Amino acid sequence: MGLSTHDRDILRRLAAAWAEAAASPIHAETAHAWQALNDLQPCRVMVWINEIPWHEMDVDGELLLACDDPFCREQERILRQTLYQWRHLPADMIIAPRFDLPYVIHDTGFGLTEDVDIAIVDANSSIVSRHFHVQIQQPEDLDKIQTPVITVDREESFRRLNTLDDALGDIMPVTLRGAPGFWFAPWDELIRWWGVREAMTDLVDRPELVHAAMDRLVNAYLSRLDQYVALNLLSRNDDNTRIGSGGYGYTAQLPGKGYDPAWLRPCDLWGCATAQIFSDVSPRMHLEFALQYERRWLDRWGLTYYGCCEPLHLKLGILQTVPNLRKISMSPWADLDSAVAQVGARYVLSCKPTPAIFCEDVWRPERARADLTAILDRTQGCPAEIIMKDISTVRYQPQRLWEWAEIARQVVSDRAV
Repeated sequence: MGLSTHDRDILRRLAAAWAEAAASPIHAETAHAWQALNDLQPCRVMVWINEIPWHEMDVDGELLLACDDPFCREQERILRQTLYQWRHLPADMIIAPRFDLPYVIHDTGFGLTEDVDIAIVDANSSIVSRHFHVQIQQPEDLDKIQTPVITVDREESFRRLNTLDDALGDIMPVTLRGAPGFWFAPWDELIRWWGVREAMTDLVDRPELVHAAMDRLVNAYLSRLDQYVALNLLSRNDDNTRIGSGGYGYTAQLPGKGYDPAWLRPCDLWGCATAQIFSDVSPRMHLEFALQYERRWLDRWGLTYYGCCEPLHLKLGILQTVPNLRKISMSPWADLDSAVAQVGARYVLSCKPTPAIFCEDVWRPERARADLTAILDRTQGCPAEIIMKDISTVRYQPQRLWEWAEIARQVVSDRAV
């Protein structure tokens, strides 16, 4: 796998800019602040932006890909997007002084994929509306849920590493990286195969079938995790890795006791779980049909994050039974006052302002400031992060998100401890 002079020159220019940005002394200070937050120490509120509508963000060609080779184009995309965010909307972003290249890993999957009709609003966007075709209706349909088989192509992985290291290694280190944790959301999978209305109805009408499905699917997830461990494919995530649907994973409490840097275990990493479709399911049923199964996964990890878009202020009683839980998602629909009253300073609240502010016909920065100020007012005395995510559109006006990032910086700085 040789790189053309054209592609090599492009990657080298971008890598040099990355290395320069990563050398900024601000990163050490920011990493210390993230660590203090995650370790429940006194710290200002941290801010991060993720799930950006990149198809709307280009300005002056900063994001236009110029490499010819598909492998090079993927690395170029990562480099350009990282540099763009650093220049325009960094918040409490951190750039590592290295470039990570993932192992080439093959996963046979769970045996089912979504059979879906989609409605497209913007042909340039990956955000679509879905109508799922039901594939699980009877007990025998559960046999369709298979246990994934994981394999790794180490030869191809090292060939890619050597190619990129040859091009960029004198600028910054290039490293092979395994899986830095996993997104664990079995209910996100089930509703794609079961149907949303059908699955929610069966919680009442056919609970034994739902239990059997969750047991089978979680067993499949756990088998996949065990295969990653056996293949030595885990990577630390107590760094500038996103944890769950929240911010970075810096902490002094990982890796776990007995840590061997040559062979990582789940207890050396952060884990996460979520049951977003259970937004309107009672705490009792959430525990019965989701959390009791998710605990089998969460118990494997050193620290954990729970939640995403579901409002969890009504579920905090059951969540506090998770012994290694450290961060809880507070979606735009969560009652922050209620959450703070229940948990105090025992957990980090991962607060998610509504991204709908970017969809309006007229951009209102004063509303952005008010929303952010309200979060800070409500979380006083509680460790908190503000994560702007799920940004479907900025109406092709990327400056809206740039300005939001600057407003967030100002608001948080004004309240800094």
